Amino acid sequence: MDPAPTTPHRSRSGGPHLGVLAIVSTALVVVGLIVAALTGGQPYISPFAGADAVSAYAQQNWPSIRVTSMIQFGSAVPLGIYAATAYARLLRLGVRVPGPGIGFFGGITASILLMVSALGSYVVSRPDVSSDPTVALALTYFAFITGGVGFVTGMGLLVAGIAVPSLILHFVPRWLAWTGLVIAALAELSFLSMAIEPLQFILPIGRFGGLLWLIAVGFLLPNDRREVRREGTVREDDAATARAEADLS
Repeated sequence: MDPAPTTPHRSRSGGPHLGVLAIVSTALVVVGLIVAALTGGQPYISPFAGADAVSAYAQQNWPSIRVTSMIQFGSAVPLGIYAATAYARLLRLGVRVPGPGIGFFGGITASILLMVSALGSYVVSRPDVSSDPTVALALTYFAFITGGVGFVTGMGLLVAGIAVPSLILHFVPRWLAWTGLVIAALAELSFLSMAIEPLQFILPIGRFGGLLWLIAVGFLLPNDRREVRREGTVREDDAATARAEADLS
């Protein structure tokens, strides 16, 4: 009697779903903005408003600052897990160039600096701290630079570390990989805003553009090389069919 046929099982990635992680992180960011709009009108005041304005805002809106700081801190956790999982995935896919390591470094950097920024904002929300305009302004600048330039620069490295090997090895559609490279380049240029303040418009592009790109890649990045070979075989079969049809016509 012939043995019962076995059905091949698709190998699991060995980690959480990248797309879900990116969605959770992005959703927490959006929730933080919504909570801020419902409570205080904005999650924070720009440090460029001056010491007195920052101190007054922190004393009047400390509940909003505290809640949004908590949510921001939470959004950094799935981002760090995303970086570690993507690093392991790229190694499983056979990538043996610095890209995965660069992406892992960038993702962990972005996650940690986002946490640091949230902690700085939380400290500003304490009435005994915000009552001193000089201290409140210094902490607000610190939260701004770590959660702005620091976070976005790390995000750019994470995106680039995934986009470059994905473009070369055809892990994702070419247009998506090139989009990631553009976002990464803008994110890396955000450090110029430390001296050239008008370039601060790059920060939201790197932040939200990077998060949306991570969501898309999280659902399209293959789990292992077998999926890449399978997709490559399908493309070759399609090309062969097209050539055959052309010969017949």
